[in-house]
Amino acid sequence: MPKEAFTHVETWVFDLDNTLYPPEIRLFDQIEVRMTNWVQDALSVDKHEADRLRRHYWSTYGTTLAGLMREHDIDPTPYLTDVHDISFDALKPDARLADAIGALPGRRIVYTNGSAPYAEQVIDARGLTGLFDAVYGVEHAEFRPKPERAAFEKVIARDGFHPASAAMFEDEPRNLAAPHDLGMATVHVAPEPVAADHIHHHTPDLAAFLERLV
Repeated sequence: MPKEAFTHVETWVFDLDNTLYPPEIRLFDQIEVRMTNWVQDALSVDKHEADRLRRHYWSTYGTTLAGLMREHDIDPTPYLTDVHDISFDALKPDARLADAIGALPGRRIVYTNGSAPYAEQVIDARGLTGLFDAVYGVEHAEFRPKPERAAFEKVIARDGFHPASAAMFEDEPRNLAAPHDLGMATVHVAPEPVAADHIHHHTPDLAAFLERLV
């Protein structure tokens, strides 16, 4: 991976879950349980049906929240507060990752399909507080989720960066398609690579990858 491929980058955009912490932490498992419980209560269905609906919403709309809003017109605010009310004890500070992110030239932001307050808690637990110029949640995209292009466009417009001089780091391959089409460099952060035209680079180790860029 040539360092030269990133010399044009002025804005570094990071996903949150399973990107700024390793997927083996399985923090999102807690959120999935709370999402299932929320769907059960809101729609008066059993756990099996709630799990089925959650998977349907995720595959069709990008997130459970998007499906609930599109198909049931639910209020997103209490949902986001409830499903992100989890324990962060499994997260530990990562000094190596903090140093690597801190050494990046230019603007550094986080953009997640979760809420911004939840993202701030994850960032703090990982020892990354103070390293990012902005943190954007799904609320900043008017509750449109990745992988929708419109969601990225809203966050880009809000922040003011130029996609052609930006890079996106993300664990979910489909969420890199829109950034690629908008002109961003794309990096898939996951244990195993995925072959796709919209993915420029892959790494199983975000800190190591970033260290090679500075």
